[in-house]
Amino acid sequence: MKIKSLPPQDRPREKFLKHGPEILTDSELLAIILRTGYKKENIIEISNRLINEHGLNKLFDCSLKELQNIKGIGPAKAMQLLTINEITKRRIQSQTPTKKITCAEDIFNHFHQKLKDKKEEHFYILMLNTQNNIIGEQLISKGILDASIIHPREVFRPAIRNASSKIILVHNHPS
Repeated sequence: MKIKSLPPQDRPREKFLKHGPEILTDSELLAIILRTGYKKENIIEISNRLINEHGLNKLFDCSLKELQNIKGIGPAKAMQLLTINEITKRRIQSQTPTKKITCAEDIFNHFHQKLKDKKEEHFYILMLNTQNNIIGEQLISKGILDASIIHPREVFRPAIRNASSKIILVHNHPS
């Protein structure tokens, strides 16, 4: 059944406009973001199927390729889903920004959301001023499951460019 065939009070966008986002189900919110279905399934049916098969949390853990293997999800919709996940991570991180590093826990808190779901090794440099305030961070290398190749010049170049007083090197172990 096409969305236009539904009564206006059952269409996600119309419900949103009339009552706000709080009243919508997860699948209706997802339907608004993904916008369109295909001939055999409308977007509400696709959204319900996605949430029933993968769960809301696991859906956002899928890779771009895994999402595109789901019937009704092409490259654009897969990118939209992963974009939601990335924006959510960035929002969470911006709400609890670490400006000053005083202990290892500060570094963990700063990078946890960013690195917790990565399936390959990422190597970052965190640059600090003389008061241990963060003045920048940069991804130096993105490796494979259990290795990341790093050259010292790639580590020190951003540190020198940003006139860093101190640096902290951070990487994850997805394996």
